[in-house]
Amino acid sequence: MLDAVVVGAGPNGLTAAVELARRGFSVALFEAKSTVGGGARTEELTLPGFRHDPCSAAHPLGVNSPAFRALPLERYGLQWLHAGLPMAHPFPDGTAAVLSRSVAETAASFGPRDAGAYRRLVGPFLPHWDTLVRDFMSLPLTALPRDPVTLARFGLAGLPPSTWLLRRFKDERAKALFAGLVAHVIAPLNGLATGAIGLVFALAAHARGWPVPRGGSQAISDALAAYLKDLGGAVHTDYEVKRLDDLPPARAYVFDTSPTALARIAGFGDHYRGYRYGPSVFKIDYALDGPVPWTAPEARAATTVQVGASQAEISTALRAASREGRAPGRPFMITVQPGVVDPTRAPEGKQVFWAYGHVPNGWSGDLTDAMERQLERFAPGFRDRVLARAVSGPAELAAHNANYVGGDIACGAASGLQLLLRPRLSLFPYHTPHPAVFICSSATPPGPGVHGMSGHNAAKAVWRRLRQT
Repeated sequence: MLDAVVVGAGPNGLTAAVELARRGFSVALFEAKSTVGGGARTEELTLPGFRHDPCSAAHPLGVNSPAFRALPLERYGLQWLHAGLPMAHPFPDGTAAVLSRSVAETAASFGPRDAGAYRRLVGPFLPHWDTLVRDFMSLPLTALPRDPVTLARFGLAGLPPSTWLLRRFKDERAKALFAGLVAHVIAPLNGLATGAIGLVFALAAHARGWPVPRGGSQAISDALAAYLKDLGGAVHTDYEVKRLDDLPPARAYVFDTSPTALARIAGFGDHYRGYRYGPSVFKIDYALDGPVPWTAPEARAATTVQVGASQAEISTALRAASREGRAPGRPFMITVQPGVVDPTRAPEGKQVFWAYGHVPNGWSGDLTDAMERQLERFAPGFRDRVLARAVSGPAELAAHNANYVGGDIACGAASGLQLLLRPRLSLFPYHTPHPAVFICSSATPPGPGVHGMSGHNAAKAVWRRLRQT
């Protein structure tokens, strides 16, 4: 009998398996697809030689993850690549605000009226970042914080809606960039704790940047899988699990799946009935005949570029997708251009480009024209650079990754109390109705993102049970 079986080889499932194997437990991992990766994969989606990331691409949470930083992933080929700027937010007039490793450079890009406000906002937290990130990404509620004073100050600033925090700024440049940071979780700007989302992304950039992995996001998953095998763990691909009886006998079962899938496989009935899935994204992977022709020079130097002309435009786009059930006319877009730092992703002189806008869950339309019209506002001539495109709406995203129910790449709405307490209101979110079954996907704290911390936290709950039994 195995000590633990893990179902789903996304970053959280892989991390949970590694953490258990590191502690001497026998572990086997089962993945339905032919390769490991989940939300961290790299594939040739358009033309030969163009290597795209179908899901995640830039990794501010990955490079800052306490779980990943404790593992020897560099020994297994993971190499973080940093551009001159982690992120840029261009405007239609050809200027841009930036999120730089330097707080001073970032503040200066907002203009004199908001530079001081930004420094005062992030200044108290940045020196304590490593402790702070451990506190809010570790086990919720039951874990004693290492720095309760800083965590409390962070909560006072971040728990209110981001619209409250944005009142600190006077001009559009700071407001638009910060609103864009909040929009990474596809939640309305006036939601609970959305201020904390923006702060986390800003602090992550200042602390360690927003890098891309050399060769693509698959490098993260491949490094975790290689380390797991060296620890004695087994990895089985092309193995779809439809019920618990499909798995070998084990003392514990850990699921990197959506709550819906877990309930179906384990026979939990309506245990997760109240769990909500959020808006989807409409994603396009481009093969380009050269770099994106951004008008703003700062955007040409950044790996990640946010595309939204103002806080109001970003808020309107988010509200349309999440509350009004329609696609926005001018979508807010998050884009990544890995070729700024990684020439291995495309043939010489060419580029891959990653972009998505927000749409309602399960939406069946085509946002391509709206996204490209939006890109042309900030990069005139963009369409002339397009050699090929791979389009993924909600249905395609869900087919590629079963955790993306209705195209929800966060594996559950990151809004309201569910942003903080997921998948249920519980002191033990990784436990399920069966004492030997656990959940470790992005549906559990700390939530979406390629950071492995949900898997790391779930593994703690598992090895405590294994030691007890």
